[in-house]
Amino acid sequence: MPPPPPPIEEQEDEEWLLTYADAITLLMAFFVMLVSFSKIDLPTFEEVMAGIKDEIGKTETVSTTTQMKEELEAAVFEKQAEKVVSVQKTDRGITIEMAAGAFFFPGTATLRPEALPILESMSVTFAREKFKYFNISIEGHTDDDPINTPQFPSNWELSAGRSAAVARYFIEIGLHPYRQSVIGFADTRPKFSNRDMTGKAIPENQSRNRRVELLLNAMSRKEKGEFSDLLLERRIKDEEQKRKDEEEAKRQAIQDKINEGSGGDETPQNGQ
Repeated sequence: MPPPPPPIEEQEDEEWLLTYADAITLLMAFFVMLVSFSKIDLPTFEEVMAGIKDEIGKTETVSTTTQMKEELEAAVFEKQAEKVVSVQKTDRGITIEMAAGAFFFPGTATLRPEALPILESMSVTFAREKFKYFNISIEGHTDDDPINTPQFPSNWELSAGRSAAVARYFIEIGLHPYRQSVIGFADTRPKFSNRDMTGKAIPENQSRNRRVELLLNAMSRKEKGEFSDLLLERRIKDEEQKRKDEEEAKRQAIQDKINEGSGGDETPQNGQ
């Protein structure tokens, strides 16, 4: 009796792979488009990550941005400056709005003496280790009343000059220049209408439009690298200068001892 014929193997239908590959390709293209059109909002990202950590780890976590905002608010409250300084967190980052009338003499970029302790208190927060990788953009704003002085031919120079004055003070008390940028907007970014429908000035609104704003944002990875290199370079220079000063002090101390010893051995000579 002849053996039975071998079973016929059915070929697997792999047409589903084409549909699967098409779906994966479409999904990849979709996410690429999302990334290309999205605007990375670092403060919001930090808040989302903090929320995820809180849910997963069941521990209380606060984003660095939120911590900075809270500490700045505390610094402003401590100086009793909440009427002339406001701290907010928006999609732009942390914004500190300072009333120009409380910080500058009218028509000038000269800081008032009473404004310096407030700026110094804020700079202490900026300089803290956990906040050192935040950029500080200083933006000056004026009202629409024109100015024309030898120092400030227009509101552009006045707004930029006030921003620069704040930056110079921060640098004088130790904040690194790399972190700071200075911008003058003149009267191009009013928060309130400077004038009514008839063109008459609204003094209250003009006063509120005269302001300096500090915008704080986390550095990018590239900026962090550049800033870290600058900090390392500065530390090396400081250590080298310290070493030179110590050597000079030792040399001077030895020379002083030599001078003291030689002075005691001197005897007057009779002139002939």
